Parts: sequence; C-alpha cells; structure tokens
Amino acid sequence: MTLNLYDTASREVREFVPLQPGTVGVYLCGATVQGVPHIGHVRSGIAFDVLRRWLAYRGYDVLFVRNVTDIDDKILRKAADAGRPWWEWAATHERAFTKAYTALGVLPPSVEPRATGFITQMVEYMQRLIDRGHAYVADGNVYFDVQSLPEYGSLSGHKLDDVHQGESAGTGKRDPRDFTLWKAAKPEEPSWPTPWGDGRPGWHLECSAMATSLLGSEFDIHCGGMDLVFPHHENEIAQSHGAGDAFARYWLHNGWVTMSGEKMSKSLGNVVAIPAMLEKVRAVELRYYLGSAHYRSMLEYSDGALSEAAAGYRRIESFVHRVAERVGDVAVGEVSTDFAAALDDDLAVPAALAAVHNAVREGNTALESGDSATALAIAEKVRAMTAILGTDPLDEHWTSDGTDDASTAALDVLIGAELERRAAARAAKDWAVADEVRDRLAEAGVDVTDTPDGAQWALKTKD
Repeated sequence: MTLNLYDTASREVREFVPLQPGTVGVYLCGATVQGVPHIGHVRSGIAFDVLRRWLAYRGYDVLFVRNVTDIDDKILRKAADAGRPWWEWAATHERAFTKAYTALGVLPPSVEPRATGFITQMVEYMQRLIDRGHAYVADGNVYFDVQSLPEYGSLSGHKLDDVHQGESAGTGKRDPRDFTLWKAAKPEEPSWPTPWGDGRPGWHLECSAMATSLLGSEFDIHCGGMDLVFPHHENEIAQSHGAGDAFARYWLHNGWVTMSGEKMSKSLGNVVAIPAMLEKVRAVELRYYLGSAHYRSMLEYSDGALSEAAAGYRRIESFVHRVAERVGDVAVGEVSTDFAAALDDDLAVPAALAAVHNAVREGNTALESGDSATALAIAEKVRAMTAILGTDPLDEHWTSDGTDDASTAALDVLIGAELERRAAARAAKDWAVADEVRDRLAEAGVDVTDTPDGAQWALKTKD
C-alpha cells in the first residue's frame, strides 16, 4: 500500500513520496496566541497529529514543526485593551494552547519556534527578495510585489485582479495588492532594527523564515486550516519561491469546526473554549469527537453530536477494559488491513473508525462466547488502531488523567450485570423490571443504547 494525500496545490490526491527516503519534514501553522483556545483552533493540531502518528507507524522519522505566532496586530491590540504587556499576553495564551494540546493528547512538536526568535532570518529573507526584484522598501515598510511573480495565486486559484490582502494599512505601496513583509515602527509598539529602519514582521514572512530555517529550502508537507489558503499560504509560497526556495512539496488543509453552518471564530461569538468543553466530556472523548470526521470536511458542532461521539468512544473503551479484566494484559498489536487502507487513502478517519468499531463488535462476540484468544487478539488490534488516532484507552496519558482503570472495569461489571438483568426481563416481556433497570441507570448518570449487538452503556456527558 502507498500513502496518498490530497494536495491543495495540485488539487488532486497524490502518492506521497518523501524528499529524503525514510524521513519526513512537516510544518504546521500553529496558534496566533491572542486568546484562550477553542475547539476550532485545536482541530488542525489533532488532524495532523494523526498524520504524524501514521507516518511514524509506517516507519518514517518525522521532524514535526509547529510554530507560535507571538507578534501580531491582534495580540498587540488585545494586550493594549487589557492593559498588559504584549509579550506577557502572548506568553500567557501560548501556555493555554500548550495545555489544551497536552490535554487532548496531541504529541509535542519536534520543535515549536516563536516568530520573535527568527527576526534575523526574516531580515535575511527580505534582503534576498529585494535583491531578486520581488520586494521593495517604502517609508520604512517592506512590501512584496505580487506582479513580479507570474505564478501568484496558483495555490488558492485567486486571479490577481480579485486579490485583497485584508491587512492593516501601511504607506508607500505601489499596488494595493502587494502584501507587507515588514511594518515600520509605530509609537508604543515593539520593534527590531533592520537596514531599512526599525519595525516588526508581517505574518506571512514569519512562517517562510521559520519553515526554511528549520526544515530547509525544500521540505515535504505544509499543513494548516483551509482558512489559511489565502492569503497566508499563498503569500508564503510567493515569498519562498521569490527568494529561490522550492518550499513545500505537498499542501494539506483541514476543514473548519462550524456552528449553525458558520466557521467557529471569536468574531462570530460562537466559540467553545477548551476548558469549558472539558467540563462536559473527558479529554479523550473530546479528542475522539474532534478527530472523527475526515480532516478535509467541515465538522458541525452540537452537544448532541459530542454526546454521541463520547458514547461511541465508550463502546471501544469498554471492550478493551473488559478484555483486560477477563483475559489479561492487552498489548499494542498491529492495525487491521482495512484500517491501514483507510488511512493510506488521504487519512480517511471515518472509514478507519468503521474498522475499529467492526473489530469491537467481533471482539465482543468472541468475548461473550468464551473465545478469549480471539478477543485478546482483536483487543490488541484495537489498541494499535486507536493509538494511531490518539485515543488508545490503555495509553497512560488517558489512564493518568483521573480515569481509574480498576474503577472503570468494576463499573463495567456492575452495569453489565444490570444490563443482563434487563435483557432477561425484556426476553420474558417483563417490561416493568426492564424499565426499572433502565430508569435506575439513567438516574445514576448512565446512558443505555440498544444496538444490534446488544445494549451499550456510556456515562452521560455533563451539562
């Protein structure tokens, strides 16, 4: 099997061939640390964490770079509104993002560069662009001349006549479609020295400098949210190609988290902050939910969808715990062929999850029939598959977050006995007893779902 990924630049699914055999360099546009993270912010972290885990499973040595944008118009404005130093505001929210990623089981990046740590590289990058005729200086600002690069717009499909950069106003632009590489210093704002005057970097320049400094002038995969295709990633390509760098070979973009069909964003006021979400469900259940859709599709948020996902994860978790309790230690095995085929097909997580749930059903049947060897073998596969998805029920990251394995197993035995009593009552058409069992479990905070494979239980999510 070969790994195939949808490349935004070529608009097709392409076979993935790394630049260097056995090694993959990945750059993910990380957080602009302007506020508390919400589930829309962390979706890309989870989606491309699955990519990273799958690459590693397939034997690649993955160098994974996820940057932090710690200097930006929004950071300066919000810090000023709060009466706090810009660097303290950025550092505070960088820690909040790190805490959210960690809570959701996102592996730490190989390196996490901050934009402010690469000013020297940015200055060198601008000089290369000026020397090659792609950038110019005006009133202490440095701009990229978009007309100097015939390929401009190739990633997004934007026509040059339709380009609007949407950036804060500067002075001296030759063409309103040009974008800012360097902003001349303003009173009360942070600045750094350059040959063209003091100032601070533009957003797009930051990522080109960090990516090429850490991964080289050409690297394998550049990731980010689909909202970054234009102008951010389009302008990264322009800068990098203009400077003579080949830059990224594959471009991957994840879909948004939406509410009522609209992109989740602070400006819409429909944000769902991570700390608040973790009051509703466990971190592993939130991770499962946010990673359950195909990375390129939209994920429409609702409390009902979250609860359904949490119940789905509980079914996987319950099976693995029952095998561990009744049979013994469950090692991490190998993934199934249908699971591997799904992830090789542009990270098709929904199909991969179908493979997981099919395995769980088979495993439950084996366990209840007394075929312990088969149940154990299936549970080992389930651990391997959920490990790739970042939700292995026996991973110590999840078992050490307040979830007690022994308590969970004991609870499963007790609830299982009640469900067996309910099943017997239903078979005898003793509906009063069946309803009594279900009502008592509901009162205790246990949801019961009747499925073709029997009754399944899950703890109710918090309001």
